[in-house]
Amino acid sequence: MLDGFLALYIFMLAAFTGYEIIARVPVILHTPLMSGSNFIHGIVLVGAMIALGHARTPFEMAIGFIGVLLGAGNAAGGYVVTERMLEMFKSSKPGKGRGEAK
Repeated sequence: MLDGFLALYIFMLAAFTGYEIIARVPVILHTPLMSGSNFIHGIVLVGAMIALGHARTPFEMAIGFIGVLLGAGNAAGGYVVTERMLEMFKSSKPGKGRGEAK
């Protein structure tokens, strides 16, 4: 029972710390931070796959599958959002974009 409370305490501490750190990031740094956080999403996905691999009961397998599904969606969505954010920094002048003649 103590392990569950310890895990809950660590989760709450990590959530609070993450919120406080992200809230203090200047707007100009959000795009690089988003790109870096995609790496962390990949690690979360690997952790979910390992947890699913160690699942024994159908309930554990269902929770593991949901974790893998949400982790994959989070990682893929992070890359999509980063790509859209990077599009904002590209020049809108004709002849200056990617793949166009100069």
